[in-house]
Amino acid sequence: MATRGEAGDRGPKVRSDGWIGVEIRDEGGVEIDLSGKVAAMYGASIRELIVEGCRQLGVANARIEVEDQGALPFVLAARLETAVKRALPDCSEEFLLPMSPRCEYASTRDRLRRTRLYLPGSQPKLFINAGLHAPDGIILDLEDAVAPPEKDAACALVRNALRSVDFHGAERMVRINQGEMGLGDLAWVAEHNVHVILVPKVEDPEQVVEVGECLAGLAPDREIYLMPIIESALGAWKAREIAAAHPSVVALAIGLEDYTADIGTQRTLEGTESFWARSQVVNGARAAGVQPIDTVFSDVTDMEGLRASVVEAKGLGFVGKGCIHPRQIPVVHEALAPTGPEIEKAVRIVRAFEEAERQGLGVVSLGSKMIDAPVVKRAQTTVETAVLVGKLDAGWREDHA
Repeated sequence: MATRGEAGDRGPKVRSDGWIGVEIRDEGGVEIDLSGKVAAMYGASIRELIVEGCRQLGVANARIEVEDQGALPFVLAARLETAVKRALPDCSEEFLLPMSPRCEYASTRDRLRRTRLYLPGSQPKLFINAGLHAPDGIILDLEDAVAPPEKDAACALVRNALRSVDFHGAERMVRINQGEMGLGDLAWVAEHNVHVILVPKVEDPEQVVEVGECLAGLAPDREIYLMPIIESALGAWKAREIAAAHPSVVALAIGLEDYTADIGTQRTLEGTESFWARSQVVNGARAAGVQPIDTVFSDVTDMEGLRASVVEAKGLGFVGKGCIHPRQIPVVHEALAPTGPEIEKAVRIVRAFEEAERQGLGVVSLGSKMIDAPVVKRAQTTVETAVLVGKLDAGWREDHA
């Protein structure tokens, strides 16, 4: 008996995507019916891709319809795999294209995480040029941004994107779903050079431990970092314990849409309703030695409001902010960067500290003012950040010599 599955988007308004329907048959080999705006130019290579996909997925007899609206190979491969698995739920094979060398770079624990750009895992058209906007991180989202019927398709797209898409040095992040579904998501991405897993709606340290242990089992030779997200009153109450729950945690984020709903209020521009929770996240993160990351700013047209929100977040101690549109990225970067006076003061403090070290002095002074260790540490961080973002020349010490 024939079984059928389909996946993808179809229609004249679709771009950088496609639709594939698979009808499994008992005999007749693989028959491909190809249409779409690029069929005339790329038809032969698309057919070769489909044939190879059927081979890897163990499909010997099927009628396959393909409507291609400019989909890249990684997208067509994901659409074919999803359609086959919807037709054959017991199929456990994968259709993997070769890993691109552009996708093999690593991340580091203490790298800048000023911006993380959210991309719905079900919309591959948004993946392709995301890295050109220069966010510090790109989040391929499998949770809230994906409708429940498309979760399986998003997993295949995200896995393939991790293997194929050049994100231009951005940290490669995936936000998984909650609970058991989220642990299932890990099996799709753990072995494909994902750098950070965002764990949503965390209310107990054990949730983080479970994800960390699952990753260790799936990819024992890879260092995959964790970023728990606090989105409820209970999560905010346990912020420090959550941030310290597992050695792979590098940052603690807050999501205010769910948090304000949980406490029964509305989110406002002033943010008074979330001040306590945000302070909890900052202090919990710092107490655990990880980075505190602020929520998204949801109005993508209000750049001045975004700038004010970032300045406020910086004042509270946050070092990064979520972005839901590329146009937010440069605003966040500029607002989080050290100012000219901040850099000048930090350089003077670091120079005074280094001079005191050279002289073997036990105290550091700048003029008549004594400088304690936390102030020096903050100044060193400011200088390092200024160099990283291009506001201070890396040879600033030589310039002073």
